[in-house]
Amino acid sequence: MNPFTFTQSKDLDGVLAALASGEARPIAGGTNLLDLMKEGVMRPSQLVDINGLDLDQVALQEDGGLLLGALARNADTAYNPLVRQKFPLLSSAILAGASPQLRNMASNGGNLMQRTRCVYFYDVGTACNKREPGTGCPAKDGVNRQHAILGTSDACIATHPSDMCVALRALDATVHVQSGSGKRQIPFADFHRLPEDRPEIDNTLQPGELITHITVPQADRFIAHSAYIKVRDRLSYAFALVSVAAALDLDAGGAIKAARIALGGVAHKPWRVEAAEEQLVGKPAGEEAFAAVADIILQGARGYGHNDFKLVLAKNAIVQALTTAARGTDLASGGQAAKGDNA
Repeated sequence: MNPFTFTQSKDLDGVLAALASGEARPIAGGTNLLDLMKEGVMRPSQLVDINGLDLDQVALQEDGGLLLGALARNADTAYNPLVRQKFPLLSSAILAGASPQLRNMASNGGNLMQRTRCVYFYDVGTACNKREPGTGCPAKDGVNRQHAILGTSDACIATHPSDMCVALRALDATVHVQSGSGKRQIPFADFHRLPEDRPEIDNTLQPGELITHITVPQADRFIAHSAYIKVRDRLSYAFALVSVAAALDLDAGGAIKAARIALGGVAHKPWRVEAAEEQLVGKPAGEEAFAAVADIILQGARGYGHNDFKLVLAKNAIVQALTTAARGTDLASGGQAAKGDNA
C-alpha cells in the first residue's frame, strides 16, 4: 500500500501551487495514472483532482482553428459536431482508441500524458530504464512484438500508445501549458520526445506545469480526404501495432497539393517526416507515389526480432491510409475509416 493525500480544487492557482512542490500529480479521468499506481510503477505522494477546473471546452476559434480543453473527455471531443465536420481525422483517431467506457472517462490532457504500455515497464519485478534509469532494457532481446522500429535507442525501444496524438501530430496541434511562473505554448512536434539516453522522460512538460488546452489550426483543405488506419490484434480495445493518420489536399485533377502523414505504434512519440510529405506535392494520388513516400518515412527503421513484421506492415499501412484518404473521407461516420480499420 502506497499512502497518498487526495485534494480537490476548483481554483487553477491552487492547483498550480500544489503542483509546484513536485510531489503532487494532477488527476482527471485517471485511466492511466491509476493503473500505474496500482502496479507500483508510479507512487505520487499527492493527487490533485482537477475536474473542477473550467477546462472542458471544445470550440471553434475565430480563425477556424479548434480549441480542445484539457478536461474535455475523449468521447465528447470525438462526437462533437464541430470535430466530426471540420476535423474528421481527429474524430476517427479518438474513436479507434480504447473502449467506449474509457473514452467517456479519459481527458484530452491525460491522453497526451499516457505512458508506454511496455510489459517490462509495468512489471516492477523486471529491469526497465524508463522505470529505473540505468537498469537496462530487457525488451530489446525479449518480448518486443509491440515495440518501436523508429527513433529507438540502446536505452529504450518502447512506443507511445495514443491514437489521438497521432492525429494531433498530423494536424500540427499546439499544447498550451501553465505553471505558477506563467504560460507557454509547445508545438506538438516538440511535446513528446524520443528516448535517447533519458527514456524516463516522456515529454517536455516541466515540473509544475499543467496542460490547459490544445489548439489545432484550421484544416478545411483536408476535410474531404483523410483517413485513420489502425492495425491491431483485435478490432476493439487494443493498442496499435501500426497506425497511420493521413490527410490529402487534392486538386480537381487528382494531383496532390499537400499531404500530412503521421504514424503511431512505431516510435516513442507520434512519427512524422515532413520532408517525405513534400515529395508527394504535384504527384498524382496513387500507389506508386504512396509506396515511395512510405520508403522515405521508414528510412532507418529496424526490428528487434518479434516486431520485424512491422517493417512491412508499416509500409502497407501507409499506402492503405493514403489510398483510403484519396478515395474520400467517410463523413457519415465522423471520418472513421471503418472498412480499413483492421488492415
